This record gives sequence, C-alpha cells and structure tokens, in this order.
Amino acid sequence: MFYSVFSGLFVSSVLTVVDVCANPLPPPPTGFSVPINRSFHQRPPVNSSSLPVCNVQPIKHECKGLQLKYRDVDKNFNNGIQFGPIFDTGNMYETAEAFIPPVLAQTHATTSLKDFMAENLDMMYYGSVKVGTPPQELTVDIDTGSADLWFPWNCPDCTNKQFEDFKSSTCKNSDESFSICYGSGEVYGTLMQETVSIGGLEVQDQWFGGVSEVSGDFNNLPNDGLVGLAFGSIAQCGKPTIFENLIANGKVSPSIFSVHLARHGGRDDSSLCFGCIDYRFMLKPLDPIVWVPVLTKAYWSVPMDGMVVDEKRELQVPTPVRAMIDTGTTLIYLPQAVASAFYAMVRSISILSIAVPPTCRHQIPGSKRALQFGPEFYTYPCSTALNIEFVFAGHRFPINIADFNLGMTEPNSPDCVGGILSLSPDDFPSDLAIIGDEFLKSWYSIFDYSGGPDGCARVGFSPSINNGR
Repeated sequence: MFYSVFSGLFVSSVLTVVDVCANPLPPPPTGFSVPINRSFHQRPPVNSSSLPVCNVQPIKHECKGLQLKYRDVDKNFNNGIQFGPIFDTGNMYETAEAFIPPVLAQTHATTSLKDFMAENLDMMYYGSVKVGTPPQELTVDIDTGSADLWFPWNCPDCTNKQFEDFKSSTCKNSDESFSICYGSGEVYGTLMQETVSIGGLEVQDQWFGGVSEVSGDFNNLPNDGLVGLAFGSIAQCGKPTIFENLIANGKVSPSIFSVHLARHGGRDDSSLCFGCIDYRFMLKPLDPIVWVPVLTKAYWSVPMDGMVVDEKRELQVPTPVRAMIDTGTTLIYLPQAVASAFYAMVRSISILSIAVPPTCRHQIPGSKRALQFGPEFYTYPCSTALNIEFVFAGHRFPINIADFNLGMTEPNSPDCVGGILSLSPDDFPSDLAIIGDEFLKSWYSIFDYSGGPDGCARVGFSPSINNGR
C-alpha cells in the first residue's frame, strides 16, 4: 500500500555506473556473483497502445505518507538488535542459499489475501482476522513495514467495519492513548487487549489499538484495520507483535512467515503463511532459496549493493543502502541520487555527494525527470525493453517489467511513468530505500526471525509463479 520514511547517514563516496561491455571494473567485495536463471524475467518491448494512462494521484499520496511512516526510521533502526558490523554480510554466503524443504512446520496456518487495485495499481493486500469472544471477523492490511495491530473501535467517522467491545467477554481496555502514522493516513485511539486469531492461530490478551479517530484517507480503503509484521522494537504501542506472540506461545514452528502477492489479482490468490512455506507459489520450488541477512531486528531491512540494467550495466553503491522490505508500500523508492543514477546519468555530473565518472551513459535512453507529476517521478520510453535487477548482499533479483511500467503519461504518449521513484534527502535518510509490492510480486518472500547463523534474522527469496504467467 502507500507508506513512508525519514533520517540520515549515507555516502560521501562514489557511486559507479559500469558498462560491463567496455572497461569492466572488478566487482565490489560483496560481488554481483550469484548466477540467476534469467529466463523468467526477460520481457519484449511493451506495446504502448495497450497501456493505461498512469493515475499519479495515489502515488503522490503514497510519497507524502511515507514521510510519516518512516519519520523515526533512524531511531528505530538503532534501537533494534543489530547483527555484528552493520553491513558485514561476508559470513552469510556459505548458508545464503541453503535449501529449506517446502513443508516446514508442524504448527502453521495459511490465510488468503485480497488484492485491492486502483486502476492498474496493486495498492494493497489484506486478509481476515477474528477478534474477541465470540469472534468478530475484521480485515487487516498486511504490513511488514510497521509493527502495530489496530482496528476501528467506537469510531464515529469510520466507514468500515468496527470492533464492538461490548459484544466480547474477553476485551480489556487499558485507557492508554495510542496513535500512529502511515502512508495511508493517521489513526488515534486507545490501547486494548483481546483474543485475536489469524489463519486459525489464536493469541490471548494480544495488545492492539482500538482506533476511534482516523484521517479520511483510510475510509477510502477496503480494509478495516492493519497488522504490522515488522519487529516489536519499532511498535508505537511498545508491545510484542501478534507474530512474536505466536512464536512465544509455541503456536508457530519454525519462526517464519511467508508471503505471495499476486499481480492484478482481485481474488483470493495472494497468501500469507505463518510457520510455513507454500511451495505452490514458487516458480521453481525445488531450487535453493536465496537468503539475505537482516541488518537489525527493527525493520525487515537488507543491504542493497546496487542495480543491474539489461545485464550490461552495473550501478554499484560502495556503501550499502538500507532497503526496507515492505509489503505495506506499493512501489519502489530509492535515495534520490541512486534513482537519478539509475534513470539518466549523462557524462560528467555530480549528484549530491555521489560522483559519477565521465564515461557514464544513459542507463535508460530517453528517460527523464517528470516534474509535472512531482520531484519523485521519472519517465522513460514505453517501447523500451528492460531487464532490471536489484542487488541485495551480493545477490541479483530481477523484477518484472509489467510491474515497473505504471502506464503512459497521457493518452497516446510514447512515454511511460517508471515504477522506481526517488526519495528526497530533505525528507528521508540518504541511505534509505523502500522495496514494496512492485518487487515482491516477482519474489515469493520468506521472513525468518531467527533461522540465520547465530540466530540472526533473514529474508529468503524464491522466484514467484507470477513470472511464469
């Protein structure tokens, strides 16, 4: 869905764009070394006559909201449990592709997710939970970029379904105030405890926010509330997340959850799996899962080393960017300097603190800023055939061009809006990236609390069945 970020620590170093066909540079220490079967992501040029016109309004709304969602990112990041030197991932590679059998858990649960679309945008994925005794069914946005659970309660201006505490025999009201900001808006209310179940797994006395006031933005969305699946260290309520309580109570084993996000679904063909991996959604279920270490137990953050375009040009970031894997964000957002380098580097220029060598050429010929929509936007020729890969901890992960192309700038235009947007250093940390559903639709994703070396958290990726369609 549509959310945000804020803070700083980046590079006064050199970001290098490499044309590997001419004067290739040696790979960085992390390397771009993992071979990927690229057959699933190669795409022909897009026929622009079949494309819709991009609706930039919900995207602009997401851009603004992300500032609120991630405004405390540095504080939260530093409060999390960090794993050794913050970007030292060298020891992870021996186990980075360890195979995990498809059936993992004796205690697990799967819940279907619905895909809420705004025209051609997959804006949000949401599913059902049951709250109270007897249970009341509500729907929640699934968000790995936050850590609080909340539902509307005693909310006169809320248009969606609300939790009715007077109908439950197990509800406890703490009378403590609660507030949180998201890319979709802001919510205010009271902290409460209640029996909550998701996918059939139940937690008693789960803390949640009973929201009595919301910004108007939430009333335009289909979900009733939200479930945060990041680490409890960043929860505004200061309480463990529902998944952490499932782990603590022995309700899931192992301590993982996995997510499949369908493309342009609308039906119940997306999925959230607690304590398990659902191999039905993996394009090649017997291939090794690629594991990437999490930087700190705060956000599901992984080190981003750079990007690769058309397998020929590498955009290398010497100091890794913190990339937040966020199911609650629709698109992909990169530091302004990195986004600019990706789209349109020409000759000898300098963007902020990042120097670009004079041999640089356009990464995407014909791409340009789209200030008519906002400083975050870029366009590129609709007819361009692209293969775009992100590099996390030395591993290359391509995305589907169908998700990158957001549509034409106007009817019959040769230019399309790109799905990678920039984050202003005035509003966000200059080393922060937000990797949303645009990426995750290409990768079945496994979020592992403690299965890495020495109990470290990690995120696993396997090509999604979306890419075989």
